[in-house]
Amino acid sequence: MAQKQIGQRSKKVEPGLSGFFAGALLAAVSGWILYSRYGIDHQVALPEAIPAGREDSRSTRAGTVSYYVDRKGTEGARPLVLIHSINAAASAYEMRPLFEHYRGNRPVYALDLPGFGFSERSKRVYSPLLYMDTIIEFLSGIVGKPADVVALSLSGEFAARAAQSRPELFHSLTLISPTGLSSQALNSGSQQAGAIGIDNTLHPLLSLRLWALPLFDTISTRSSIEYFLRKSFSGLIPPGFVDYAYASSHQPGAEYAPLYFVSGKLFTPQVCAQVYANLQIPVLALYDRDPFTSFAELPNLLLKNNHWQAVRMVPSLGLPHFERLADTVEVLQGFWRGIK
Repeated sequence: MAQKQIGQRSKKVEPGLSGFFAGALLAAVSGWILYSRYGIDHQVALPEAIPAGREDSRSTRAGTVSYYVDRKGTEGARPLVLIHSINAAASAYEMRPLFEHYRGNRPVYALDLPGFGFSERSKRVYSPLLYMDTIIEFLSGIVGKPADVVALSLSGEFAARAAQSRPELFHSLTLISPTGLSSQALNSGSQQAGAIGIDNTLHPLLSLRLWALPLFDTISTRSSIEYFLRKSFSGLIPPGFVDYAYASSHQPGAEYAPLYFVSGKLFTPQVCAQVYANLQIPVLALYDRDPFTSFAELPNLLLKNNHWQAVRMVPSLGLPHFERLADTVEVLQGFWRGIK
């Protein structure tokens, strides 16, 4: 009888506890929404990502596209175009070591992709097609001759699609830690969302006006940025990286493109079979271990397409051009020398 009374008493307590926790959660969420609106500075001073000339171009598809450029170098030298990755705090800063190494030796360009850095961050549809078209328009209209293109992570998919569509604009394509080579079981959450088709539901939910910016603010705190960058370096995060990423993610409109990324809408389904495997230009993949993707399909791709090469940059965790710059440059130079 005593046991039954204890059980009955427990049932009466549970609804009260549930209500308490629900109320506490609602208060916390409401508090964060208010703090995001009134307590967080979304117009942090943003310095240049690279100490070089910065110019703007007007794209018919992407609006204002900003890029860093140093046109000095050996006469007739082939241009080098650097394209950063896609994440909550992305910018041309991610390609800074390569820009600084090659400037003065050859014309070097580093893009701020639409939705990032100093490029337009308007509220619009961000898609793989938008980024592909931006790269094509930049190569054809600004660079003006076949270039060596180096793209990081997810942006490798956009660059590969551009190379498939307009191969004459590319002398070569280097993909650093490219996405699209994982087995589905090892995909990140964002990749999984696109792969299983819930991205069309997830993005409208994440981008609701009430909580889109507060949600983005939770993934772009300084501690969150440090956490994710720490996963990308086997050693210490380079000085200045966190500060710049934080500033870049605290600009008007900074949430729009990343929320498309988080919901999985910027990944190209079957990109390995439909794009990578069909490229007809020289392609180099630089990889080692990456906490956000894997390269399980790379061996098969190398067997199927002899335009591809791959070099493992050991040890690195996705950003070998920061951790192993000298080795990265040596590999790149060998790759470019070997192209007929």
